[in-house]
Amino acid sequence: MRSYEQSHPWISFQLDLRKINYKLWLALGEAQSKCEHIAGVPLRPSTAQKLHQVYLAKGVHATTAIEGNTLSEKEVLDILEGRLKLPPSKEYLKQEVDNIIKACNEIGTSTIEGKVNPLSVEEIKKYNQMVLEKLKLEENIKPGIIRDYIVGVARYKAVPFEDCEYLLDRLCQWLNTGFIAPENRIVFGILKAIIAHLYFAWIHPFGDGNGRTARLIEFRILLEAGMPSPTAHLLSNHYNQTRQEYYRQLDVASKSGGDILPFIEYAVTGFLEGLHEQIDVIRNQQWDVTWRNYVHEIFADKKSIVDIRRRSLTLDLSMALKIVPTSKIKEISPRIAAYYAHTSNMTLTRDINELIRLGLIEKTAEGVRAKKEVILAFLPHKKPAS
Repeated sequence: MRSYEQSHPWISFQLDLRKINYKLWLALGEAQSKCEHIAGVPLRPSTAQKLHQVYLAKGVHATTAIEGNTLSEKEVLDILEGRLKLPPSKEYLKQEVDNIIKACNEIGTSTIEGKVNPLSVEEIKKYNQMVLEKLKLEENIKPGIIRDYIVGVARYKAVPFEDCEYLLDRLCQWLNTGFIAPENRIVFGILKAIIAHLYFAWIHPFGDGNGRTARLIEFRILLEAGMPSPTAHLLSNHYNQTRQEYYRQLDVASKSGGDILPFIEYAVTGFLEGLHEQIDVIRNQQWDVTWRNYVHEIFADKKSIVDIRRRSLTLDLSMALKIVPTSKIKEISPRIAAYYAHTSNMTLTRDINELIRLGLIEKTAEGVRAKKEVILAFLPHKKPAS
C-alpha cells in the first residue's frame, strides 16, 4: 500500500457520471453550444485581436493575482502590448507575468497546430519550469523538480512526496484515456480540465508554482477540446474573481472525502458566466457591423459631399457612448471637425434635421444620439420574455 492511500484515500482517479445531475449536464451542454458559437462567428480583425488580447490579459492576470502578484489587469494588458515599464523593485512582478504569457502563447500555438504529445509527467515538469523561470526562489525549490519534502497549503497537507511522481503519472494516464466523447468533446473537455486542476492541487507535486502549473494544464486541455483561445482563459479568471469561494471549494472537495461534483458545479457556473460576457462582446460587434451596413445602404445612391458628410456624422455619432450635446457635435471626431470647420451652425442644423427624417438619429433635451436600435427590427420575431 502506498502512503497516499492512507493519507489521501479520496484520490481515486474515478468519476461516476451517473451522479451528475441534469442541471449540470444542461449547463455543460450550454457551454459547449456557446463555445461552438464563439468559434464560428467571423469577427473584424481588430475585434478578434482585441478579444484575444483582453482575455489573455484576464487569464494571465488571474493566474498570477491568485498567487499574490499585485499588478492590475490593465497593467498586464500593457505588458502584453509592450507599454509598461516598471521600477527595478517591481520587475519580479513583470517577470511572473511574462512567464505566464510566454507559457500560454507556447502552449496555445503548439496545441492549436496539433504539435503536442499526450500529457505526461515530463510535460508537466516543463510547465512548472516555465512559470518559475528567472524568479528568485527559496533554496530548496527547484523548478520542474518533484519536491522531496512535506508541504501544506493553509490547513491542507499535500500528498506524501514519495508518491508525487507516481500520482502524476496516474493522473496523466487517466486524462489521456478517459473523458473521450468526440461528439461532445467540449463537454468532456471542460470536465477533464476542471478535474485535472483539482487533482493536481491535491497532489501539489512541486515546491512552488503549483497553482500556475495547474491552470496551464487546464488551459491546454480546454484548447485540446476545440475551444477558441479567449474561452480557454475563463476558468482562471473565474477562480480569481471568486478567490475565497475557490479556496473554500478546494477545501470542501478534500474534506468531503473526494466529492468533486460541488467543485465542478462551481467552476462550470463561472465558466458559463464568462461565456455570456464574451457572447455580449461579439453581439455588440455584430450589431455595430449591421448598423454600419444599414447606414451605408441608406446613402448608397447619395454621392454628394453633403451626403458623405451626413453619413460620416451618423457613423461618428454612433461611436459616442452617451448623448452628445449639440454644441459638442463638431468635436466628436477629427473628420467631423474638418467637415464643419468652415460651415455655419445652420448647416449642422439642416444635417441633423435630415438625419432625423431618415430615422438615423434622435434629438433629445440633452442633445443628439444615433438610433442604432433601429436594426433590432431586423431580428426574427419572438414572444418577449415574461
